[in-house]
Amino acid sequence: MLTARAKYNLGQIVRHKKHAFRGVVFDVDPEFSNTEEWYDSIPEDSRPRREQPFYHLLAENDESYYIAYVSEQNLEVDYSGEPVDHPDVPELFGAFEDGAYMLHFQMN
Repeated sequence: MLTARAKYNLGQIVRHKKHAFRGVVFDVDPEFSNTEEWYDSIPEDSRPRREQPFYHLLAENDESYYIAYVSEQNLEVDYSGEPVDHPDVPELFGAFEDGAYMLHFQMN
């Protein structure tokens, strides 16, 4: 029985612990749910455990915007208080308040 609970919420801004990017959470998988090819592309000594939440992020770094898929163990809260400038943020979220984005509508 799956008992993992997500540490981060939809609309919350997080940053990667090892790589220089941050993003806003727009979806959560209770455990790994990407392709085997994606998983195998991660160096074996850096591969995250499959049995933990994985987050879909509207991500940004100093050079670009993209979608990231990141394990919970590799994320931490972003306390900068700065919004994420990803161009897709307005499609999914409303106002930026208290360091997080409000949802436009109820998601499942």
